[in-house]
Amino acid sequence: MAEDSYRPRDWQSHPPYLHPAYRSTELRAPTRPLIPLRQSLAELTGPVYGHAALAPLDHDLTRNGACNGAPLGERIVVTGRVLDEAGRAVPGCLIEIWQANAAGRYIHRTDQHDAPLDANFFGGGRALTDDEGRYRFLTIKPGAYPWGNHHNAWRPNHIHFSLFGPSLATRLVTQMYFPGDPLLALDPIFQGAPEAARHRLIADFSIAVTEPGFALGYVFDIVLRGRGATPMEAPGR
Repeated sequence: MAEDSYRPRDWQSHPPYLHPAYRSTELRAPTRPLIPLRQSLAELTGPVYGHAALAPLDHDLTRNGACNGAPLGERIVVTGRVLDEAGRAVPGCLIEIWQANAAGRYIHRTDQHDAPLDANFFGGGRALTDDEGRYRFLTIKPGAYPWGNHHNAWRPNHIHFSLFGPSLATRLVTQMYFPGDPLLALDPIFQGAPEAARHRLIADFSIAVTEPGFALGYVFDIVLRGRGATPMEAPGR
């Protein structure tokens, strides 16, 4: 076996349960050693996601919530591949995304940010990876928004990603950020990821993915484990 063919899970690539600068982790981080639970058949099987479970516009956030027209904001294409630790494609992976609108507002009753809602933007979508592990979303670049973590705290522009394997127990959650965002250096959630792995959370701008006269393109590859794993949020965060 070649030296680089085995890539064990690198726990040092992921954020800790407790990161004091991210204040809410102090309330929900475990204070006692974790207890492994034996998985039952319910966790090891189903649900099985297929193309029949997706609506034609699920991947297009510029149209799947439209009421009377197009949403406001900068259109972007977000694409990439889901890969395993050996760089092999992971096909049939269900990816769900959710995000704020261009003004930095979520359609959620707990979001009371003084920014306008967009009647034509739902803020959520989903897609299945193809045989090459590739996914593609068309959406609006999300705006930054204030949050109550500390004085004058603002979240950088970001998109939440949820990835499902063959069962609910295989769900992973992470966030995608944009290159050159000055708020990254000030954000405790982004800074909570180990320094050596933070760049894996930032998408790459791609002129090849950019659609002329229509939308800028970004590439965000997701590696599930190994030395190059994308940092994932700890369960419950």
